Amino acid sequence: MLQGGPHNTAIGALAVQLKEVATDEFKAYSKQVVLNAQALAKALTDKGEKLITGTTVNHLVMWDLRQHGLTGSKVEKILDLMHVTTNKNSIVGDKSAVNPGGIRLGTPALTTRGMMEADMVVVAGFLLRAIEISKRVQEKAGKKLVDFVAALETDEEL
Repeated sequence: MLQGGPHNTAIGALAVQLKEVATDEFKAYSKQVVLNAQALAKALTDKGEKLITGTTVNHLVMWDLRQHGLTGSKVEKILDLMHVTTNKNSIVGDKSAVNPGGIRLGTPALTTRGMMEADMVVVAGFLLRAIEISKRVQEKAGKKLVDFVAALETDEEL
């Protein structure tokens, strides 16, 4: 029902993926992804940050930014400039999906690069630095996302 036609390339890719996920190496990698996510969650909460669920049991950390007076849209822009890929994410109580109150963080890419639990403390430090920068930009630019982005494009001191 999902194949649509005998696309041999798709069938071959699926076969390769199924073979890979059956290996002990992939199982170890998957466990490390979750351990890294839990370590990142702990590093953030140890610094007083709020997570939507308090912790995590999978590869994602859902970070609630509302205590900082920031939106996920703004912090996502700052993290992009820092070459840290995240996603703005709506959380319970948000009024707008365009300016959500959270950020979704994942650890698979970090784990693929060989990072371990201790490295997540360093990553949390970078994330917290993004909060500081976001607050500074918002102070100068105001609350509107369009003004925030414009400030990023014109202010060389950021």
